[in-house]
Amino acid sequence: MPNYDAAHYTPPAPVAEVSLRESGSDALIRNVLLLIDTGADMTLLPRSAVERLGVKPGAGDEYELVGFDG
Repeated sequence: MPNYDAAHYTPPAPVAEVSLRESGSDALIRNVLLLIDTGADMTLLPRSAVERLGVKPGAGDEYELVGFDG
């Protein structure tokens, strides 16, 4: 059963503490807190973790995030 985080989410939400590694590299970021959403169509990663890994978005790649409440 996942841990529930009441400090960052109201109501408390299921989270996972993960390690991220850039493909083809030894760069590793540990203890990244991610919200578990089993119904999500895609996975979002914290920008701070991605930047620490040195991963750059592809030129022209743009995404719009829209919540269920607008």
